[in-house]
Amino acid sequence: MTGAESSGRGLSADDPRVQAGLEHLQRAAREVIAASRALLDVAEELVEDPKAAAGVVDALGSLGLIGRKPHVSDTQDPDGDPPVQRIPVS
Repeated sequence: MTGAESSGRGLSADDPRVQAGLEHLQRAAREVIAASRALLDVAEELVEDPKAAAGVVDALGSLGLIGRKPHVSDTQDPDGDPPVQRIPVS
């Protein structure tokens, strides 16, 4: 049971809270769609002009959003095993 059901109040489609929630979800969905379109536009440009990819990578690198791809030898211990990071869980 949800809090609304346990208190004896049911939610209906005309409840202002439900309407407000739906409006927020619609706005968020529109933002996600707009962001996706912008990324697809960039992807299309990169497909058309691969040299532009270097500029994008440089820009992202200068912002610290991407870094150097590790060399295989950087990611393996002397035995050839990939590194393991142990994270304590409390």
